[in-house]
Amino acid sequence: MSIGLHEVSAGTVADVTAYPRLVADVGGTNVRFALEMAPMRLAHIGVLAGDDYPSLEAAMRAYLASLPPEIAAAGVRHAAIGIANPVLGDQIRMTNRDWAFSIEAMRQSLGFDTFVVLNDFAALAHALPFLPAEELEQVGGGASVADAPRALLGAGTGLGVASLLPTADGRYIAVAGEGGHVAFPPMNDEEVAIWRFARERFGHVSAERLISGMGLELIYEALGVCFDLWQQGPAVRRAADITAIALGEMEDAAGDHARCRYAVDTFCAFLGTIAANLAVTLGARGGVYIGGGIVPRLGPAFANSPFRRRFEDKGRFSAYVAAMPVYVIHSPYPGLIGLCAAMDHAVAQGH
Repeated sequence: MSIGLHEVSAGTVADVTAYPRLVADVGGTNVRFALEMAPMRLAHIGVLAGDDYPSLEAAMRAYLASLPPEIAAAGVRHAAIGIANPVLGDQIRMTNRDWAFSIEAMRQSLGFDTFVVLNDFAALAHALPFLPAEELEQVGGGASVADAPRALLGAGTGLGVASLLPTADGRYIAVAGEGGHVAFPPMNDEEVAIWRFARERFGHVSAERLISGMGLELIYEALGVCFDLWQQGPAVRRAADITAIALGEMEDAAGDHARCRYAVDTFCAFLGTIAANLAVTLGARGGVYIGGGIVPRLGPAFANSPFRRRFEDKGRFSAYVAAMPVYVIHSPYPGLIGLCAAMDHAVAQGH
């Protein structure tokens, strides 16, 4: 079952025989598995390295084989996976791993009654109504509006974008897209210089080129090439090292702490621009949510960065976006929770 634009209920399926259900978050490096034993209750969480398996089905079989005998004997009838890939039909070919499969063929091979496959950020969007307040860090804005759209962005290997739209009957529609590939809009002369540096290398400069792990590395490199002020340090650095130095977690042997910190601040400003564009496009008065691997890692440095100032720099619509809350997601497995929600509707509909 391929889902791109789809509906789920905020409730849960009453048929307890539908459990346990398998959920899996398929990334470029690892696959995170869990069993949903009861509504929104995860157990048997496991992480398998993708390099150890020739196919996704092989990884899924390995996880299922590792389960306790009583669970294996009962069987798993329903499964859902979120994958860092567009899901446009039955045939899936991953862009960041040499795995390809047919959704229906895998469903039959593994003996599932229900097999839901969706984009990983669509899965994360489904989780938003279920994330507890203590796992959400608000960065500016006022109260969220319950019946308004919600926007979702996440920077990591790439830049994921999705939205969650409420319906009149209490359901939600998750919309997955490729919003990370919109054109990047520089906002001042310094950003134009960075944009030109990226354009000379890549031609088209998408938002993802600069708002991602590789984007942080590109910003750091561009600062050294384009500005005399930022000559300290090596020509290039890994994103993890830039972040660690900026946060004071790694020794600044090359004397480029200020450059690393400025690269992170520039990254956050870029994210603020794109987040605000998405927010006004959707009318996201339900909130703008930020996941992915980079921003939650920044901790208080993100709240103190130029992000919010740039987010509210919207000219005539500054007051409009100033009221919108932004939440950083700190949940350990939000994608898996979203997959549970997505599967509720599929099981209820008998897919």
